[in-house]
Amino acid sequence: MHYMKDEIMSYFGDGASMDLRITYAEQVDLLGTGHALKVVQPYLEGEKFLLVYGDLTFNPSLLNQLLSSEQSASGAEKDVGTILGVSVDDISEYGSLTVSGGRLEAIKEKPSHGQKGVINGGIYILQPSIFACVDETPLSERGEIELTSSINIALSKGIKFRVHLSDRSQWVDVGRPWNLLEANKILMDTLPPGGRIEGEVEEGARIHGSVVVEKGATVLSGSYIEGPVWIASGCKVGPNCHLRPYTYLCRGSKVGNACEIKASIIMENSHVGHLSYLGDSVIGAGCNIGAGTITANLRFDEGPVGVFIKGKRVSSGRKKLGAFLGDGVKTGINVSLSPGVKIGPGSWISPHTAIDRDVPPGVLVAERNSCEMRKRR
Repeated sequence: MHYMKDEIMSYFGDGASMDLRITYAEQVDLLGTGHALKVVQPYLEGEKFLLVYGDLTFNPSLLNQLLSSEQSASGAEKDVGTILGVSVDDISEYGSLTVSGGRLEAIKEKPSHGQKGVINGGIYILQPSIFACVDETPLSERGEIELTSSINIALSKGIKFRVHLSDRSQWVDVGRPWNLLEANKILMDTLPPGGRIEGEVEEGARIHGSVVVEKGATVLSGSYIEGPVWIASGCKVGPNCHLRPYTYLCRGSKVGNACEIKASIIMENSHVGHLSYLGDSVIGAGCNIGAGTITANLRFDEGPVGVFIKGKRVSSGRKKLGAFLGDGVKTGINVSLSPGVKIGPGSWISPHTAIDRDVPPGVLVAERNSCEMRKRR
């Protein structure tokens, strides 16, 4: 653990509220995934263990499948490790796996050519013998101890690994803004049929499909909600709102009169003013969305929406993609946001402004339109 460790520890505590026992280990020096594994070695007591990368979201059933496969193994099969493999259309962004007969033959980090194949899904069941291989692993070009290199060393020593295959629809590496929406969809698809209604739903509100309304949330009359949708505690929805599938309202957020929200994440304590539309977007915590704010989520030519990542425009591969707003963003009335734009934390967008490019943090954006006034004839 390293990034945002205080927030993580504050949220999960000792795990007692979830019937877990959590122990924290900090990787002070960021020297790679293999080094991170060495940090936790003293806590594993020489036993086989489950390892999951922290930047993944996946259908929880994948863990059950890996563990069931492990428990059902017998004899020599129990002495091998297991790696999740994910089938994708382009392996160039990931570590690719060479697999034969369900067994791992090699891992190659981010091949230069893009093609269909199987990538490293970042979920492992490993034997304690992996630590000796980590100790032998040389530093990479980035100056890090890479766990994938350690696994290749293990393979060279005759240590065997199964590969459990999954498809891309059940797994996402959350590395880019739109991956949050993919992660949200994967988790929403696990909601039980019919959802769970614990909060207040006024007469005249209509709810269809898998919808969760937590205790302390309120849905006002005239609201129309199509699941899967999650409305957390402290939220207020309506009246006369339309929440479409894959909308997630985090704690304390509010959606005002006659708004439409589609496949979006609205984070804690954000307020969406009346007559607004947010589609395929992520709204940070503590935002205030002025009345009539619109996120465009479809290009005129209906091509894939591009997003600037580290100064380079990258295709999201998505036909529908809205905007990404950092924490504390405010928009005035009648603001329009083009597909794929990012608004930095704390920025304000003045009324009647059209945003067609990324906005840095902490700025005020205003369109200067002068009004002419003269006597009527």
